[in-house]
Amino acid sequence: MVNLILGNCPGSWGVRWAGCGPYPPWERFLDELAGAGYSWLELGPYGYLPTDPARLNDELGRRGLRVCAGTVQGCGGLHRAGEFGDALAHARIAAELAASTGAHDLIFMPLPDEEELTGDDWDVLVRTANELGKHMLGEYGLTLRFRPHPDTFLETGAQISRFLAESDPAYVGLCLDTGHHAYAGGDPVALIADHPDRVGFLHVKQVDATKTILAHRERLPYAQAVARGICCPPPGGLPDLPPVLDALRARGRDAFVVVAHEPPPGPGKHAEIAARTRDYLRDCGAKG
Repeated sequence: MVNLILGNCPGSWGVRWAGCGPYPPWERFLDELAGAGYSWLELGPYGYLPTDPARLNDELGRRGLRVCAGTVQGCGGLHRAGEFGDALAHARIAAELAASTGAHDLIFMPLPDEEELTGDDWDVLVRTANELGKHMLGEYGLTLRFRPHPDTFLETGAQISRFLAESDPAYVGLCLDTGHHAYAGGDPVALIADHPDRVGFLHVKQVDATKTILAHRERLPYAQAVARGICCPPPGGLPDLPPVLDALRARGRDAFVVVAHEPPPGPGKHAEIAARTRDYLRDCGAKG
């Protein structure tokens, strides 16, 4: 039996990499996450949750929580020659903490960068992605999973497919964000079907269809679209999630399905939305 295992992350409580604060205290986030019925979480931005492994594991254990993945944001971008050392050092910090919790995945998020990569830059990206993945697996037992993101060099279906075709499957996997892919005009079901061995981790969000059209028409940066409330809790937006989960299940292997709703800045009903989303995804066949 294939299990799609539900999790959540600090991003669903509005915790982002830069700006948009103030954030909820991490204690409240963990309490509300557990109260919403989740057992698994992604660590989110390094430094938001405790970085001392003993304390982190104690805080998680007292709430019945386990870690499915660590998270690292690209340090300058792996496509820039000469910056791999900084990216590796940055990733090692997040990887060490994730490994101490028993996690097996590290989600890599490219920095916003709208430039179209040249042939040389693309070659650098593929080479350094393979090298970073090799370090993460060999040193920490973690599978490196790139998460495509709007306003980066890894956004469209064509870019993702090329990256997967040229990178080494032994060291580089994919975390597919359903909302990001729909926002970029992609089809998550087709992407999973075309690359069943590479898409082994899912970030679940939806985007409002009308607001997506307006954001593209106005050429808004994705962060501004989020501030306008482009993300919406399921089942109110794009993509339709049951076919996506069916495609992930058809791979024949267990996978994590992590809710990654991105609410606009400011106070909100994060725990309530998380609980409703959990119930909806459980009705779609996910577990936990």
